Amino acid sequence: MSKIVNIAEKQIIDSVTAALKQNMADGTFIEAEIPAFKTEIPADRKNGDYSANGAFMLSKALRMPPRKIAECILEKIDLENTFFQKCEVAGPGFINFYLKPEFYADILLDIDACGDNYGRSDFGKGKKINVEFVSANPTGPMHLGNARGGALGDILAEVLSWSGYDVTREFLINDADNQIEKFGMSLEARYMQLFDESYPFDESYYQGADIIARAKEFCEIHGDAYVNKSIEERKQALVEYALPRNVADMKSHLQKYRIEYDVWFSEQEMRDRGDVEKAIEILTQNGYTYEKDGALWYKGTALGEEKDEVLVRANGISTYFAADIAYHYDKLVTRNYDKAINVLGADHHGYIPRMKAALTALGVDANKLDIVIMQMVNLVRNGEKYKLSKRSGKAITLSTLLDEIPIDAARFFFNLREPDSHFDFDLDLAVSQTSQNPVYYVQYAHARICSVLRKLKDEGVEIAEPNAENLGTLTAPEEAEIIKYM
Repeated sequence: MSKIVNIAEKQIIDSVTAALKQNMADGTFIEAEIPAFKTEIPADRKNGDYSANGAFMLSKALRMPPRKIAECILEKIDLENTFFQKCEVAGPGFINFYLKPEFYADILLDIDACGDNYGRSDFGKGKKINVEFVSANPTGPMHLGNARGGALGDILAEVLSWSGYDVTREFLINDADNQIEKFGMSLEARYMQLFDESYPFDESYYQGADIIARAKEFCEIHGDAYVNKSIEERKQALVEYALPRNVADMKSHLQKYRIEYDVWFSEQEMRDRGDVEKAIEILTQNGYTYEKDGALWYKGTALGEEKDEVLVRANGISTYFAADIAYHYDKLVTRNYDKAINVLGADHHGYIPRMKAALTALGVDANKLDIVIMQMVNLVRNGEKYKLSKRSGKAITLSTLLDEIPIDAARFFFNLREPDSHFDFDLDLAVSQTSQNPVYYVQYAHARICSVLRKLKDEGVEIAEPNAENLGTLTAPEEAEIIKYM
């Protein structure tokens, strides 16, 4: 926020406070403690540029109706040496303030002095925030939902950074557990089919063309060297080859999307460190685990959850839920973030209370976790929706989208709607050069401004350096409205 705005708001509070004290001093009001009151901007600027509610806050203590208090304040208020030319009583006791023209000039001078830092604030006071977003399984290319999550998460992180928070952008690499097992089985089957077309390929495996491509790449390097090895050996070799390449592709595509992560967090490395066992031990110490049917369970029902969850299966392997608990403990305790924010798909609604309860069971403040739920995206072309299916390999990938749509347009469109609203991404609209396309409209406005400045220069018109005198001429209602918005 502009320091001029801060000064103006403080002037209102100081002026109203001084008037209240003057009324108490001359006996109009009884002596009373003046509570904190606030200023706000009225919805309709015809009712003033600012409004103060101080009269309401003192009504009970002074045993007077708010409007009468407000009228007495007006009799004693002094607006000299402030940004305000007048104030009025409105309604049941609001005091509305009207700005002097010089306020607008000072705002513009302040903005000019801020330079590239215009819009930044210290609101967050350097608190540490972890924003985790996209975190797509590295078993295939990123799809349209990841494109929306990427834009939402990156913009959220940027806004928080500009608001004075110490922000970390994080991608969780889900490189362990069931999806990697399925990834390996899918690759193994496609590799073997290169030598035997009848080799079975289960319908539950990943169907995408990317799996076939990775198997062929592996074959080009190793030939039939793994044909006679065990399934486990083939699977491990294929995963060790394909997984790093998939992660590298993710990084490349996200960088193209102008998203740079500070941390790429490996689930497998966390498991290898013993972090999952550590979290389970804390849950056990706090009385939230029990054994049943050879497995270790989390006692979620003790914290209001509908059911208990398995933490360690009877075969001794910990579940994804256990790993997720450990991951959030790592964020909020080990790495000591003041808040963790996750951008997740619409299928994670039930995840929110479950994970917050688990944090409570760990002895962690559950309010430190915020979840942004993001609805699905429909891709539209010629008025028809594309059917998206990652399993069948027909999903529109992030890479494909960026081949067709300018990056600015993609990021802009994904932030046009609230995250929890369904969104139709119109490919034709996103590339149209008409006022119906909001991206083009904004870019066209910028181009026109640049054109005006260029023509002035070509005609030898010198643009004066901004000062209080020349900026003070900006008094038209439209000009004042733009400056208020700024």
